[in-house]
Amino acid sequence: MNQTGYYVQLNFEGKLMSEKYKIFGAELSPYSVKTRSYFRYKNIPHEWVVRSPSTADEFQKYAKLPIVPLVVTPEKEGLQDSTPIMDRMEELFPEPKANPDNEVLKFISILLEEYSDEWGNKHMFHYRWKAVVDQNSASRRIAETNLPIYIKFFPIVNTLMKNKIAKTIKGRMSNRLWVIGSNENTENQITDSFHNLLSKLNEHLKKRKYIFGYRPSYADFGLWGQIYNAWTDPTPRKFIEKDYSDLLPWIVRMLNPKDEGDYESWESLSSTLKPILKEEIGEVFLPWTSAITKSMQAEQEEISVTLQGKEFKHSIGGPQKYHVKSLAVLKKKYDTFKGNEALTSILSEANCLDLLT
Repeated sequence: MNQTGYYVQLNFEGKLMSEKYKIFGAELSPYSVKTRSYFRYKNIPHEWVVRSPSTADEFQKYAKLPIVPLVVTPEKEGLQDSTPIMDRMEELFPEPKANPDNEVLKFISILLEEYSDEWGNKHMFHYRWKAVVDQNSASRRIAETNLPIYIKFFPIVNTLMKNKIAKTIKGRMSNRLWVIGSNENTENQITDSFHNLLSKLNEHLKKRKYIFGYRPSYADFGLWGQIYNAWTDPTPRKFIEKDYSDLLPWIVRMLNPKDEGDYESWESLSSTLKPILKEEIGEVFLPWTSAITKSMQAEQEEISVTLQGKEFKHSIGGPQKYHVKSLAVLKKKYDTFKGNEALTSILSEANCLDLLT
């Protein structure tokens, strides 16, 4: 650390880097807080910039898409999409490790992160925009960040404008539940999946600080981003704190995660991780993402797939195109682990293998 308090590291081209990165994000964006948690763990010098009207010009200068997070590098390059951002930073800042060296654990971490980003987001989004109490909470918090700075000096106008913005956000977002496949026929499957995940993680994290032991991994950052955001909403917060209280230390810890030791072995982790792999990934996530890929490629307007013996049917459209790309990337990543007999056996037992090859 230099005299300014910034960390100074060499990038892979050998250039000295002492300038801060900028993370344009939002507290209610699971992918933004996921990225921020990763940067904090890595001790990467950065500035957290809330995307708002006051930062819009700078955001638009570097963003290719109107989404957060956006990371602006010291070289003034804009990076988007949380996983590629983390992959890029891993090349530049390899320590402390953000994934185990062990191939079995490393791929399972990658798989859990993918599940979190693509399926776990359904959990968070459904609860945030389904019940009125959660709609009101989220829309008002989002509205707060979209107010012009000067308005805060005029309390009455501030309240009126915030209420107007919140009403608009609430109407727009509550009508977008279809984007994550939530409807009257699927909502119970989505909520059951979330409670199953929370129950399994609650048991797993009773004995350790992070998913794979005593330092965080891609799995932690991905799962935490969604669960932390859900925990900030009234309804999920109530049942998380009541029924899954062993998750709370981890939720708080991941706000500023630390390297506190080593990763554990698969043997010590498997009893409580195997059920998540089988029930949430092998029986739910991978069948769904494979089915939606086929439906999109066939230019169908809806998807119908059987998940754990129940039909999961919803309309599809433009926003789901990303799932096709994401599954292809996941399969390509798995290709680099092919030949690992232990991993092959674990994935086969969890009903994951056929859907990854």
